[in-house]
Order: sequence, then structure tokens, then C-alpha cells
Amino acid sequence: MDTTMDFWDFFFWFLFAWVAVASIWVFVAVVFDLFRDHDLSGVAKAVWLIFLVLLPLLGVLFYLITRGDAMAARNAQVMPDPARASSTGDASASKAEEIERAQSLLSSGAITRDEFDALKASALT
Repeated sequence: MDTTMDFWDFFFWFLFAWVAVASIWVFVAVVFDLFRDHDLSGVAKAVWLIFLVLLPLLGVLFYLITRGDAMAARNAQVMPDPARASSTGDASASKAEEIERAQSLLSSGAITRDEFDALKASALT
């Protein structure tokens, strides 16, 4: 009896594990989105949840087909926009904090004036 695992056995087990983890990830993402949606009533959320629990694959697919655009819009609201953050005061606030930290290091004598100028130049770029 040969107990060694050949390449294809490993490949199919790895593929199965990847599909299982991805399926669970998508299922959890849909459930979280379901409860984050303020447009649905409690009864509609309960029906969706029952559908997702009883028929997970069909439920997830149907949810993504029917409510995928709204799900993407909710995710876009939650995620920060890097372009908008760099053009608004967020970036300038962090630059000011870096310069303030460098100033306090200079005041305490931990760094020299040249090091402060270098830190200030790097914070402003």
C-alpha cells in the first residue's frame, strides 16, 4: 500500500482548501453586508439570512446578482479614498504631526538642527 501523496493529490487538496476558505469568506462578507444595509427591513434581512443558511451557494450567488451593486457602494463608503485623503487636510495634519514630533526631538536635544531640517524636508515631500 502506497501512503505517499503525489503532486496531484496535493494539488487537489490545496485547491479544495482554497475554494472552501474563499467560499466561507464570501459567505461572511455577504452576511456582514446584509446587516450593514439600512434599506432592508428586519423581515427582509431575516428572509435573506434563512435563504443563505439553507442554500448557501445559491443564496450567495443570488444575493450578489441582485444586490451586488449596492454591496459595492456600501463597501466604497466604508473604505477610505487615498486620493481624497491626500488632497484634504488628513495628509497635512499628519505632516504637521511629523514636524511637531521632530521639533520636540530638537527641543529635547535628541537630534541636531541638520537632522531636524532633514526630517522636516521629508515630511513636506
